[in-house]
Amino acid sequence: MTDHQTPRTGSHPAVYLVLYLPFGMATGYVTVTLGWLLQHAGATVEAIAVLAGMALLANTWKVVWSPLIDTTLTAKGWFAIGTLATAASLVGIAVLPTDPKLLGLFNGLVLASSVAATATAIAVDRFMAFDVPDNLKGQAGGWSQAGNLGGAGLGGGAGLWIAQHSGQPWIAGVLLAAASLACLLPLLSIEEPGRVGLGKSYAETLGETWRDVLSLVKTRIGLLACFLMLLPIGSGGLQQLWAAIAKDWGAGADEVALASGVLSGLAGIVGCVAGGYIADRIDRKLAYALYGIGLSAVAVAMALTVRTPLSFLVYSGVYNLVVGLCYGAYSAVTLEAIGQGAAGTKFNLISSLSNAPILLVTLVDGWAETHLGAVGMLYVEAAMGVSGVALYALVAVTTRGLTWNVFFGKGKIEPV
Repeated sequence: MTDHQTPRTGSHPAVYLVLYLPFGMATGYVTVTLGWLLQHAGATVEAIAVLAGMALLANTWKVVWSPLIDTTLTAKGWFAIGTLATAASLVGIAVLPTDPKLLGLFNGLVLASSVAATATAIAVDRFMAFDVPDNLKGQAGGWSQAGNLGGAGLGGGAGLWIAQHSGQPWIAGVLLAAASLACLLPLLSIEEPGRVGLGKSYAETLGETWRDVLSLVKTRIGLLACFLMLLPIGSGGLQQLWAAIAKDWGAGADEVALASGVLSGLAGIVGCVAGGYIADRIDRKLAYALYGIGLSAVAVAMALTVRTPLSFLVYSGVYNLVVGLCYGAYSAVTLEAIGQGAAGTKFNLISSLSNAPILLVTLVDGWAETHLGAVGMLYVEAAMGVSGVALYALVAVTTRGLTWNVFFGKGKIEPV
């Protein structure tokens, strides 16, 4: 398969919402349901931020195993393997007693769960790169991230509600595992994109994959996309910490379940789909930067408002909506930059870069809440977002129209 082939158009972009749900649910269950249970068992916000970091850590390194998923088995096969492993890890986490003394074990299981979930995401990225024409990349990116954030809302809010009202917290993990397995059904109708290097030796296949990845960073749009994703823009660090910081607003379990579940899911889905559609109509990188400024504005407004359970619900909903806009634009930028070829590897090179600032912002938010309080935490997050956009704007303007010699090969980076 080459970059010059015509993309398939057989699948509606909404199918990627369903396929991304297992990835989102695994993260949401950890950051909200498990975070709430452990926080009320005596764990600190800083410790829970580290646990949330474990849920994100694999996403910063998944480019390392993306070539394996690009070049072996089929995308459908890897999606099935990742989904089964994700479901099993959710059950494993759910049956452990929520004792802060077991945080080390929880961290290990959460990391294993996040690695499994990355396999599903990489496989879906392969489907999208093969299936989606250029004029629909924003829409497909928006729907996929709607599944990511909607799944996080389902895994977090619904999981917490079930854990609180069933009297048996483990039931939430088991039901979410079953929901993940149900997401295998779209594989019956979606077209298989095949794997990179079919019919070649594995060494030749890896070489082809590496050359295709290098082609990404030989274009200005590819380099700018990589640079943009390294910046703390639209990172949404608070999404991993709603359950842990709810006490600062006097919010209880039901408010957290709403903020991280129904409201989060609906707001995230609307934001992702709208963000993707808008990004198809303006410069996609500009859209991402503008949404990032909007997220910083929400954090500042939340800091200036009286802290009550109602304001917690309102601002968490608006915050999740704007994070959805950011995520929709992120996928649009990435799909625009990668083309086809070794799509899983190229998509997840950028994705791994983008998860580094998410992890950083989450950890900084946890540190800031512990040492500066809730208001200080919000100002710190807002400052990081504005600084990231300012730095990106400076680089984008000063490099417009330029070409550079690259350290590898003899080519030049093409101006875009």
